Amino acid sequence: MGNTKSLLLSLADGVDADKIEDAHKSLLSEMARKNIIKFNDNVYKFHSDYRAGKMDVSLNGTGYLETFGREDKKDLIIDQKDLAGAEKGDLVVAKRFFTQSKRAKAKVVFIVQKGFSTHVGVSRPVNGAVVVQNIKNSLPITVAATQKSLKQLPPYTLLKIDSATGSIREVLGVLSDANADEKISLALYNKEEFFSAEAEDEAKSHGNSVDKSFYPNRLDLTDLAFCTIDPNDAKDFDDAIYFDEKNFTIYIAIADVSEYVYPFGFIDKEAKSRGFSIYFPHKSVPMLPRSLSENICSLKPNEDRLVFGFKITLDRVTLEPKKEELFEGIIHSKKRYTYELVDKFISAEAGGQDAADEEILSWLLPLYKLTIKLKAKRLIHAFNFRSSEIRMNLDSAQNIISTTIEEETPSHGLIEDCMLLANKAAARRIKYGIFRTHEPPSPEKIEKLLNDLILIGIEAKFNPDIPALIRAVQAQADEIGLRADVDKLIIKSQKQACYTPDNKGHFGLGFDIYSHFTSPIRRYSDLILHRLLKAQLRDEEKAAKFQLENIETLCERLSELERESDKVAWDFMDRKFARFMAAHLKENFICKVTEVGKTSIALLDDELKGARIFLINDDLELFERVSVQILESDVTTARIIGKVVKRLD
Repeated sequence: MGNTKSLLLSLADGVDADKIEDAHKSLLSEMARKNIIKFNDNVYKFHSDYRAGKMDVSLNGTGYLETFGREDKKDLIIDQKDLAGAEKGDLVVAKRFFTQSKRAKAKVVFIVQKGFSTHVGVSRPVNGAVVVQNIKNSLPITVAATQKSLKQLPPYTLLKIDSATGSIREVLGVLSDANADEKISLALYNKEEFFSAEAEDEAKSHGNSVDKSFYPNRLDLTDLAFCTIDPNDAKDFDDAIYFDEKNFTIYIAIADVSEYVYPFGFIDKEAKSRGFSIYFPHKSVPMLPRSLSENICSLKPNEDRLVFGFKITLDRVTLEPKKEELFEGIIHSKKRYTYELVDKFISAEAGGQDAADEEILSWLLPLYKLTIKLKAKRLIHAFNFRSSEIRMNLDSAQNIISTTIEEETPSHGLIEDCMLLANKAAARRIKYGIFRTHEPPSPEKIEKLLNDLILIGIEAKFNPDIPALIRAVQAQADEIGLRADVDKLIIKSQKQACYTPDNKGHFGLGFDIYSHFTSPIRRYSDLILHRLLKAQLRDEEKAAKFQLENIETLCERLSELERESDKVAWDFMDRKFARFMAAHLKENFICKVTEVGKTSIALLDDELKGARIFLINDDLELFERVSVQILESDVTTARIIGKVVKRLD
């Protein structure tokens, strides 16, 4: 999609015919035939009334076109009758016109590229016939199947449908079966769980063990007491650490995925199309075949493993890096720890259980004290958001049994600051390639934030020094006991972090330069950076140049895939909550109002936590606690509707 989007953006100003790629010539011919573009002086350009952009479609069927042109700041409204079959995520060309209200509207004249190659529909009996409805917006889908064949399916059968042909690609299950939820969430964003046989065979060909005698040129670190620290249910361990307290040197060893995943190989092609691993409450859908991600690449304890990492020596006074050495090495992790156990070590609730524990604790506890200082130094220019994550627990039938709130603990902070050191060190070694970018919030977003804060009694004057403004707001939030809620508002006001080929800094972290290096098992961006750095280490100019071909398009696509992966996980949780609430209609639950306006939203804050509930009430106050009666819960669209029956504050 990236190349096509770039072409459409360029057509607003004009594109020289000599620079058109062969793959786009037929597209331009079609648009010229429809009189959408003109051709003068060897330049292709849109006619003045036409705009290209990406479609969004609301639940009521109204379309909104996010235009690619620089002059159009507001989305163009497209009535349902003028969508011409366009759907959410599609790249389209629309013709603009003005109404009596002078608000610009448009109608779709050409669908350039479908946002998703498939749809998910559910079959419903309607007046003696079977209709297939899109589960995202309940609009009917044209299916290339006879009524006779559709009637043979159980009612409310879930279907994965080809967007272009209308043919049924897969029967996902029936709506009443909770086990179908993960298939729905994956299919909505056209994600595949399983790998091709070719990719699986390629992964298994690497075997299960590493013979370090085959790698005489690698740095042998197997005598050092490395350990991994991960969640309790983690199966892939892509980072290990060790601290040499005497020399004040931190070793950050990362799984050397690029040693096993070759450019344009079967695994690489599928990893590139996935971009990221997807994490459900009960399982993961990995970016790499499990025989890599959970085996030969994973830094398992008591196994030799290939790593690519940094040896960072800090100044004892300034805590700034004195030396950052990139290495290809081999380690032998001595222990696999969980965050919970390391927290107990830190709080002295648990002591070492064996010799390996004692050896690791001799450097791990001093490292923890060092990372506290590193974090304090970092927060002078960055932000400390009090974030919490809802963790959902499911039974064997994939129904919710409980939710828990996970907050950052000392062990999380220890690992985070070690990884930040490595990510910064990696970014500093490239001038152009793949950076993790987070730009400052726009003035409009800051203005909206300040207006929202007034509603809860926080009056903050605008300050062009945005970090100082945010810290002042957080101080007021602390005083009234709403810090975590206000932090969510602040985060919402900020731009999304993304990948860019040029360095633009990372506003949220307060870093001038930053990238992603430490998770190549679950992020394709990190794998690309590893390849770039290896080419640099080995002085392989051709390999580096090859990796940088179309890097701008790749960065854009990875940013899109990251958002999609998050949406898959969120959609799954929304479905589980909707399924739970469908069995508890007319019951009341304690909630907290998190959005007020045209449509107010509350988050479930009862025994279960985290479900989004759309409220029919108005005149609600931000962050007030309320009792909400559940009126509707649609498992199909994963939407819960309720009304406030009592204000609790």
